[in-house]
Amino acid sequence: MKKSILKKVIPVLGVFTLLSCTDLEEVPQSIVTNQQVFEEDSAYESFLFKLYAGLAVTGQQGAEGDPDIKGINESFGQYLRQYWTHQVLSTDEAVIAWTDAGLQDFAFQNWTPDNQFLTAIYNRVFFQIGLCNEFLRETTTDKLNARNVEDALQTQIQGFRAEARFLRALSYWHGMDLFANVPLLTEEDGVGAFLPEQATRQQIFDFVESELLAIESELASPGTAPYGRADRAAGWSLLAKLYLNAEVYTGTERYSDCLEQCQKIINSGAYTLEPVFQHLFMADNDRSQELIFTIPFDGVNTATWGGTTILVHAAIGGSMDPGDWGVNFGWNGLRTTSAIVDLFPDTTGDIDSRAIFYTEGQTKEIAVITDFTNGFATPKFSNIASDGTPGQVLTWTDVDFPMFRLGDVHLMYAEAVLRGAGGGDTAQAVALVNELRERAYGNTDGNITAAELTLDFIIDERARELHWEAHRRTDLVRFGRFSTTGVWPWKGGTQAGSTTEAFRDIYPLPSSELLANPNLTQNPGY
Repeated sequence: MKKSILKKVIPVLGVFTLLSCTDLEEVPQSIVTNQQVFEEDSAYESFLFKLYAGLAVTGQQGAEGDPDIKGINESFGQYLRQYWTHQVLSTDEAVIAWTDAGLQDFAFQNWTPDNQFLTAIYNRVFFQIGLCNEFLRETTTDKLNARNVEDALQTQIQGFRAEARFLRALSYWHGMDLFANVPLLTEEDGVGAFLPEQATRQQIFDFVESELLAIESELASPGTAPYGRADRAAGWSLLAKLYLNAEVYTGTERYSDCLEQCQKIINSGAYTLEPVFQHLFMADNDRSQELIFTIPFDGVNTATWGGTTILVHAAIGGSMDPGDWGVNFGWNGLRTTSAIVDLFPDTTGDIDSRAIFYTEGQTKEIAVITDFTNGFATPKFSNIASDGTPGQVLTWTDVDFPMFRLGDVHLMYAEAVLRGAGGGDTAQAVALVNELRERAYGNTDGNITAAELTLDFIIDERARELHWEAHRRTDLVRFGRFSTTGVWPWKGGTQAGSTTEAFRDIYPLPSSELLANPNLTQNPGY
């Protein structure tokens, strides 16, 4: 199913060039009329696929050429690449050897509003939101009736609209989590040049929650949506994430609501843990029943230097043979820090299979951050299938990125119980955690007791289970360990690491946005 949806996505991208930005400062301009775009009934589904593709590709021609957003290297502007950078490189999970302007700011936690990568993710989030808004504008009942769309297709389009609202909610969650107070724009806002007002984090939270609750029954039943598209469990997963971090976002805890969403996913029976942990991150991971919502990648149809392509290539260097991970060369970039290595019982993976480190020729400690051989390599993502065959091509990868998966739901349930969620059960929380640990250990040796299930254990277990899956920054902020407490190598710009200012729990709004829109106020501290 993965291959079929991707083959549908890519050929239609050019149809919606009318929605692309020519420059960051310019408003998108139509090159065809809406009536021309929707002459064919298939255009509605094609437009929906463009929304999904916006998480994976960067423009209309694959890796390079005719980008959605100009003003930055097209590869740098890929949605997942930048989201991952902000969620992982700013933590103890990874450092990178490259010296592109502003990139080391994430490891050092000394970014400024002028950082080009901050601008890239901000613009990508709002470009994605703009696409979703446009889809919703063009699929109202009035417009469908005016185009004489048949009733059966109109019914189908209502489901498409629910998916578009889910994707918009996902990007608003990303924007709120990273930047806090951002503009709130919907399909009700007109198209054209105007200066949007800034919404509070509470207002964005309320909007995302209300959208996800409103579309719950309109999304496909758990496990029944075509691969790569959102079903009801994807909505529940996003709500669980929203509620788990509600105290950070709004000052009011919502752990009971988080637990309720987790229970829905678990009780649905639509998802089961993948028996072999490593198979979750391989070229045929689309077959896994653990993945709730992914960003699909395909070496033929989604050629991009971002996404899982960078997560595979950039984690290879030194004495590593790229062919062992299904690619043609390594980029000598990403490694992990000793703070993560020390969370595992050993570095071989023989005890805990989640300890995916390459140590030959690598030092554990990072004396020189720009030297790939400083720090253990972490080839968690691999362009090799579970049967040992490589991906379709050796340049771009077939590995899908797991945005939401059942293993994370297990850990969210356990954390919600520990934080006092009503309706939870400690015994079930322990059992859910132990299911993950039995998979990792291959036996019950790693199982924990109820007494060992603590918040300190949970934050460490989340790192063991979910490292490099773009959760770490949000987790550390929730636990109060991202800035003023918590020290790891190169945080604060020194090899030993140091604490940083509390205001860095939130990224600054890009300087370019403040210059363009006087209605925006910069986040405190910047």
